[in-house]
Amino acid sequence: MPELPEVETVRKGLEKLLKDFYIKKIDVLKERSIASLGGSKSFINNIENSYIGKWERRGKYLIGTLNTQNKNRKGFLVVHLRMTGQFKLINKQTTPCAHTRVRFFDKGGKELRFVDIRNFGQMWYVPSTKLVSETVSGIKRLGPEPFSDEFNSGYLEKYLKNKKRSIKSALLDQETVAGIGNIYADETLFDAGINPKTESRKLKRETLNVLCNSLVKILQISIGEGGTTFSDFRDLEGTNGNYGGQAWVYRRGGERCKKCGEKILREKICGRSTHWCPSCQK
Repeated sequence: MPELPEVETVRKGLEKLLKDFYIKKIDVLKERSIASLGGSKSFINNIENSYIGKWERRGKYLIGTLNTQNKNRKGFLVVHLRMTGQFKLINKQTTPCAHTRVRFFDKGGKELRFVDIRNFGQMWYVPSTKLVSETVSGIKRLGPEPFSDEFNSGYLEKYLKNKKRSIKSALLDQETVAGIGNIYADETLFDAGINPKTESRKLKRETLNVLCNSLVKILQISIGEGGTTFSDFRDLEGTNGNYGGQAWVYRRGGERCKKCGEKILREKICGRSTHWCPSCQK
């Protein structure tokens, strides 16, 4: 599933390539891709004849501002890519593949195509009269953004103080911190030298400060590399993310640690494959 760096890469691409993109027509090819009230009919009626303005990201959600021809705010287009969702900007007419779910057509002939192999991705229309979190309940439950002032060792110490679950499980919980998944949880815990099985409540303030710094560092590096591609992720122009080649532990089970030479372990923790070095992560 795309995580924060991959979603941020898509956000940047949408903002760069869709400047003044006027949605003249929408074709919804798969009804389940539309999650907002009223289904595809309401979605199409409310979004057609809108300009796409600024794009924001909240956790793993993309939020595009919809404007009228007079540049007044009309509402929001919210997207969650889930496991395999991706956008493609099409500059000339081509036959859509079998996994194309939603098509947005510009009045100038361009097409923004949403392709989703597993078909778990979702879209919402949110009117300007409502908060996005009122319509998309998952956004309301999100914890702080890793780059925000609210995410710090003091916050984590307070939030985790009574939690017995592993720190790996806590990082995967979107209520703890928004946007983190398996890749960056593993990479962050390695960078911070923390055993992923450690009970969250046992981590001291000093260690949590290292954890916060490691998470921000790893995310910044990955965003700079356009995210990670191990299977499905591509940006709007079809380019792979390059962080995967720099991974310290993720998907390196059985290989030697780049720091100490110890064998990287791969085991299930909280139901997820976890990669870690037993020597570097005590």
